[in-house]
Amino acid sequence: MASGRYRAKLIIGWYEWCRFPDLNLPGISAKIDTGAKTSSLHAFKIKPFTRDGEKWVRFIVHPLQRRRYPEIKCEARVVDERPVTSSNGTTENRIVIGTTMVMGGRSFKTELTLTNRDVMGFRLLIGRKSLVRRFVVDPALKLTLGTFDEKTLYPEINGPSTTVNE
Repeated sequence: MASGRYRAKLIIGWYEWCRFPDLNLPGISAKIDTGAKTSSLHAFKIKPFTRDGEKWVRFIVHPLQRRRYPEIKCEARVVDERPVTSSNGTTENRIVIGTTMVMGGRSFKTELTLTNRDVMGFRLLIGRKSLVRRFVVDPALKLTLGTFDEKTLYPEINGPSTTVNE
C-alpha cells in the first residue's frame, strides 16, 4: 500500500449516531446493516420537483425513534431512482439522493434511498457503500462514536408548542 494514503478505519458498533448537515439533521440514530448495499433514510411526504433543470425531492423526516416529532423538512438533489429489495423480499422503486454524512468526526459524501420506515425500529440504515474503506463493524459494540442528547438536538421533541390554560 502506498505510504501516506492509508487512513485507519474506525471501529463502530451495530448502531451509532450520525449527522446530515445538508439535510438539517443534527443527529439521527442508525442501525449499521452490512447486509444492505445502500443506506436508507426514513422519509415521508416525498415530493419530486425540478430546480434549474435538475431533479430534486422534498420530504419530511422523523429523526427520532418511536417519535412523531420533530418533523424535519428536507430538500436534496436526486441522483437516481432504482428498485430496492427490502429484507422481507419486497421490491420498490426508491428515490436516491446524494448528501454529506458525518460519523465519528469523518465527513463524506454518500447515497441514501428514501422510504417510509415508520414501523421500523431505526429511522436510518447504513449500508455497505457508506461503510467501505472507512469503518469496521464490531457487532458486540454500540455507540462507539458517542451519544447525543435528543432534547438538545431537537428542542421541539414534544411537538408543536401549545398553550395550556390552567
